[in-house]
Amino acid sequence: MDLVKVEVLFDRETLKKKVAEMGKQISQDYKGRDLLVVGILKGAFVFMADLIREMEVPVELDFMDVSSYGISTSSSGEVRIVKDLEYSIKDRDVLIVEDIVDTGLTLKYICEILRNRNPRSLKIACLLDKPSRRKTDIHPDYVGYTIPDKFVVGYGLDYAEQYRHYPAVCVLKPAVYEN
Repeated sequence: MDLVKVEVLFDRETLKKKVAEMGKQISQDYKGRDLLVVGILKGAFVFMADLIREMEVPVELDFMDVSSYGISTSSSGEVRIVKDLEYSIKDRDVLIVEDIVDTGLTLKYICEILRNRNPRSLKIACLLDKPSRRKTDIHPDYVGYTIPDKFVVGYGLDYAEQYRHYPAVCVLKPAVYEN
């Protein structure tokens, strides 16, 4: 890890413990039910993989790929669906897994689309929540950590498709993206 470019916010072991806690809580909440877990690509894939391994309920997976950032550090507010779900969610318990909830605009858009498909239930799990930047009234049901308004990378999160492979959540130093 290039420590000149990043500052570690949550290390690998800290993340592992938090994800295990979240998996246990989700398993308790969905005990006796089948769950369709919908990962939001690309950022949530690492968190989602670890989270489902901690769940003790039957799980099916699907993915959506939406874009609102491009190579910027903030959401454009315009959401584009790159990949839609492959399976019907009608009368299913659905858990959206997101890496980070920032402005909430992208997640609000996704939730509106999915609610129109008539799931039995629709909840949100996110590793990171940044409520200070929220522009919409959206509240994740399961939150790993609430973080300040800093640009983070690692553990699936990126800047211009870089840094996803870092095993920790790190604050990207502004010098990287201000040039």
